[in-house]
Amino acid sequence: MESSSYWLLFLSAAVAINISPGPDLIYILSKTIAQGRKIGIASSLGVCSGALVHVFAAALGLSAILATSAIAFSVVKYVGAAYLIYLGIKALRSKGATFDMPEKKGLNITAWKAFRQGALVDILNPKVAVFFMAFLPQFVRPELGHNSVQIIVLGVIVILVAIVVESFIVLTAAQTTNFFRKNPHFSVWLDRILGSVLIGLGIRLALTENHTA
Repeated sequence: MESSSYWLLFLSAAVAINISPGPDLIYILSKTIAQGRKIGIASSLGVCSGALVHVFAAALGLSAILATSAIAFSVVKYVGAAYLIYLGIKALRSKGATFDMPEKKGLNITAWKAFRQGALVDILNPKVAVFFMAFLPQFVRPELGHNSVQIIVLGVIVILVAIVVESFIVLTAAQTTNFFRKNPHFSVWLDRILGSVLIGLGIRLALTENHTA
């Protein structure tokens, strides 16, 4: 495969994957609507950091354990589902406080906390590990050798594309939801929507089957 064709195909696939409305993007969008641009960006960086963990796992072959072991896959899956449902219930019980502006909530909302949550959400999703293990090796060129290094490089590129795409989405969403976050009545309803989305993502993850095992 010629170099130009190879990179065109790979980058097109990376963009297509990152603009598709998957669980990660839905999570980041919901956090942005809830808590603004700064928290949305931090959540995105957290999710991408979690994805980076899966990239290294794929390069080292650790993802194969999740792909072939039903027990390992289920343990990670249910822990991740429980975490998402916990965040959802917490949002439902906040009575609109989740959507308060950061300056009103003091230290309750921090970029670091959002980053950690995003990283955990992604790390505890075994489907992400299986995805990288299945997707990245397709673009490894045997003639270049160092397959593990190639997987890491390709994975980092996918994540960089994700940061660009998600940052654009975060900025757009934050710009259009300032009114709702400043309105107490809408904040209560948006909190319920956020909680429902997170619980829905948790249930969806819990019901996910490992078709590669």
